[in-house]
Amino acid sequence: MEKGDVPGSGPGQAPLSYPAHTLPYEVVLKELSTRLDEGLTPDEAARRLQTYGPNKLDEGEGVSVVKILVRQVANAMMLVLILAMAVSFGIQSWIEGGVICAVIVLNIVVGFFQEYAAEKTMESLHSLSSPTGTVSRGGQTFSVPSAEIVPGDMVELRTGDTVPADIRLVEAVNFETDEALLTGESLPVQKDCDATFKEDTGPGDRLNLAYSSSTVTRGRARGVVIATGMATEIGSIAAALRAGDSRRRPVKKGPNGETKKRWYVQAWTLTGTDAVGRFLGVNVGTPLQRKLSKLAILLFGVAVLFAIIVMASNKFASSNEVILYAVGTGLSMIPACLVVVLTITMAVGTKRMVERHVIVRKLDSLEALGAVTDICSDKTGTLTQGKMVVKKAWIPAKGTYSVGTNNEPFNPTVGEVTFTPVPPVRFDEEEGSEIVDLEETATNDPRLEEFLNVAAMANLSHVYRSDEGEWHARGEPTEIAIQVFAARFNWNRDRWTKGESPVWHQKAEFPFDSTVKKMSVVFTRFDGETERNMVFTKGAVERILDACTTVIWEDASTPTALTDDHRATILQNMEELAKLGLRVLALAHKPYTEANRLLEGADLQRDEIERDLCFLGLIGLYDPPRPETAGAIRACAQAGIAVHMVTGDHPGTAKAIAQQVGILPADLGSVAADVADAMVMTAGQFDKLSDSEVDALPTLPLVIARCAPQTKVRMIDALHRRGKFAAMTGDGVNDSPSLKHADVGIAMGQAGSDVAKDASDIILTDDNFASILNAIEEGRRIFDNIQKFVLHLLSENIAQACTLLIGLAFKDLDGQSVFPLAPVEILWIIMITSGMPDMGLGMEIAAPDIMDRPPQTKQGIFTWEVIVDILVYGVWTAALCLASFSLVVWGFGDGDLARGCNREYSAECDLVFRARATTFVCLTWFALFLAWEMVDMRRSFFRMQPGSKKYLTQWMYDIWRNQFLFWSIVAGFVTTFPILYIPVLNHVVFKHTGISWEWGIVFVEAVLFFLGVELWKFAKRVYFRRVAGRKVDHGVQG
Repeated sequence: MEKGDVPGSGPGQAPLSYPAHTLPYEVVLKELSTRLDEGLTPDEAARRLQTYGPNKLDEGEGVSVVKILVRQVANAMMLVLILAMAVSFGIQSWIEGGVICAVIVLNIVVGFFQEYAAEKTMESLHSLSSPTGTVSRGGQTFSVPSAEIVPGDMVELRTGDTVPADIRLVEAVNFETDEALLTGESLPVQKDCDATFKEDTGPGDRLNLAYSSSTVTRGRARGVVIATGMATEIGSIAAALRAGDSRRRPVKKGPNGETKKRWYVQAWTLTGTDAVGRFLGVNVGTPLQRKLSKLAILLFGVAVLFAIIVMASNKFASSNEVILYAVGTGLSMIPACLVVVLTITMAVGTKRMVERHVIVRKLDSLEALGAVTDICSDKTGTLTQGKMVVKKAWIPAKGTYSVGTNNEPFNPTVGEVTFTPVPPVRFDEEEGSEIVDLEETATNDPRLEEFLNVAAMANLSHVYRSDEGEWHARGEPTEIAIQVFAARFNWNRDRWTKGESPVWHQKAEFPFDSTVKKMSVVFTRFDGETERNMVFTKGAVERILDACTTVIWEDASTPTALTDDHRATILQNMEELAKLGLRVLALAHKPYTEANRLLEGADLQRDEIERDLCFLGLIGLYDPPRPETAGAIRACAQAGIAVHMVTGDHPGTAKAIAQQVGILPADLGSVAADVADAMVMTAGQFDKLSDSEVDALPTLPLVIARCAPQTKVRMIDALHRRGKFAAMTGDGVNDSPSLKHADVGIAMGQAGSDVAKDASDIILTDDNFASILNAIEEGRRIFDNIQKFVLHLLSENIAQACTLLIGLAFKDLDGQSVFPLAPVEILWIIMITSGMPDMGLGMEIAAPDIMDRPPQTKQGIFTWEVIVDILVYGVWTAALCLASFSLVVWGFGDGDLARGCNREYSAECDLVFRARATTFVCLTWFALFLAWEMVDMRRSFFRMQPGSKKYLTQWMYDIWRNQFLFWSIVAGFVTTFPILYIPVLNHVVFKHTGISWEWGIVFVEAVLFFLGVELWKFAKRVYFRRVAGRKVDHGVQG
């Protein structure tokens, strides 16, 4: 924000006397009329939101009415209809041309409103997954959508956050941001809130500012918002990019900048093909949408080929009847409502997922979820409740403290604390425990006091009691649990660091880092006229032990050297606590003698601070599994999905929880030794293996403990090499590589960082593992339904095309082919008879056994079963339609096809018109019956529910269950009658006439069609049972 820009506020830009990076933050706070601790009042924030506008980049017009309208025309299917309309009008077939025109308009209108609604749904879902920011308003700190952040807001930032606006920092602790998106700088930039800079300093060197859209890679900070939306630095870049946006391919240039004519031609050609691809939809949308667009182009080519065949069979006669027959045959291959039905199905699916706590960020994931074979899940907060409580605390110089169970994890006043004077490894020798007088114990015990100092100070969480008397906490679950434990002894952080006379003053902080697995703070304590500097550290036991050189052991009152025997004993006690399912951390401290460095404000190095520590003890935390986790994991196993726990916890803890929820067998001793060894590994063990050694394992690990980010990526690679389809959960910054690498990346909506959410495909709003199962079930349902309506549509296309092509043999007295189906009849069946039931199939609920089946194959929707079904149903339908036409004309009629019966009705053409009407009714009924049969591709229509034995009545419940499909099919039956019997409409438009005795043929053929479909499904069930039986026999023999 330059000086010349600031007078008079604009959208997203607050007025300042000079650019913010040139001013001390106190001045910026004053000019923005905000208070350091309390921030803006809620009323003032609301007023500024009206003044400055929402904090978001200008994304154009959002849902574009024009673009949606163009998309209804810009597809191969619609081009066939337009071409058919033009041909019809060209040969002065006004009725056919008018009907095709009406169908085009209807398709555009229905498609437009359905896609517009779908786009609006997706837009609302996108807003649900929009980033949030933590602000202080009126003295309260809470999260708000980033779009509601205004200039003057006080914002808190921590590792993993995306900076929501341009911010002038007022506090920064080891704070670094990744500004590669803004400046191209590949390394994180360390910030300095106290510095000021010259006005002409470039954005990358303004170290007192944090920029919108950059990510926090380390540390924490607070700051005041100075610009939002398009007034931010990233906003100005976005505006410049939008102004220069072009879809033209660049012209290739030589080393010296020269160009050649052929390079211009190449660029123009590529630009043209890109434009055509976008127009036809083959290079936009999801993989399935692109695949179906390519299918449409293929069918367009087939339609043209069939039209040529019709013309050739009639010796390329230029009569209107032959041309109309060619048009009808071409139309028969176009599933015109396919794209619309697909769009609606996906929109409905994404909306249903929101109700099941899943937000879809990328539509591709809807297609991928049904094929997931393995889920790699974090433990804390996903498989478990994420509400940790301290259960055990072991101090070597004293003994073990145990905390009783209670239902208020944030309340330090409930639950008894007992003391046992033995370490965890000797619990079986317990000499008896005693209830502890908490506050008195802490003040009279220097060893416990040292332990509690670390628990309370090396901790950024806050535990407090509201005015209503309820206990609340803010911070990470692990730190909250440890802070609550310290608060039980009245030793929480706020008591010692806040108030009028704080005892401890923080000088430096080194936040938790997943690479070092430690967190440290440096504090100064004033005791009268003297002061004492201390380093407090907590973290993973192995990492803390590596940093310790001394320990206060058993009855010793002063530190002694930490020996190998001490280390072995500590690790044994850690194992004992881990076997109880506890997450174990170690606490340590040391005096810091370089006081002069604190006074000088020197840049303290983490390695220097976190070494030569004194080991104080272990603390064991329990995060109980979610009640629904075990059931969800059993359901995954039933669905053929393997669950892997990838966690940073100790192997013993991870193993105990994994056995509790069913990831591991309760008795590993019953498993072969090599398999049991492979089931549980540490990241160190797994990473030491080469790819070939990992591939040689009898099974991939079901539990990987002490897991690092790169280990997760290796695990996904190992799954891919075994042909698996992997989903990965994550919540931290370092999880983003594995989330992107997985086939489906799943971020946590509550505990997840903005970086993890941006890298993910879906977001769980409740951070619950069971919601992953919901997402997979919904993905399978969508996949099944897409298969159902694609199978139904293409079967009808095959049936119509076969009927018309074989019908070329039906020659009239002039030697011209008489079409068994008129063009308008074909359009009616494509758009109305099939279209609405296909939408109903897209809304079909999940089959009861959908999670009892293995994951879908990577073939997509066009499996061999679907392809064969399309051919079988299409050919069977065509055979019956041709039989109905033949029976009316030759079986019960005189076989006279007369002349000109493709053009108009006459007494001589009555037989042809009745045969055509019979064929039309048969095909209509077959299409409607087939829609009901497609509710399940293998089960009988009379018993679609697994386990049902009600052959006579079950089908009634099944067809009523999906009422949209039910009424669509009923409407299809009802509308047949006016089309047959209304004068003019029947003879002139549909080229058929009312029937009487022919209804007998319709009913008989309907029964035959039904029996044929049921017989085919029965044959499939027998075949697949035999295939499954052979696999089981092969497995037993193996």
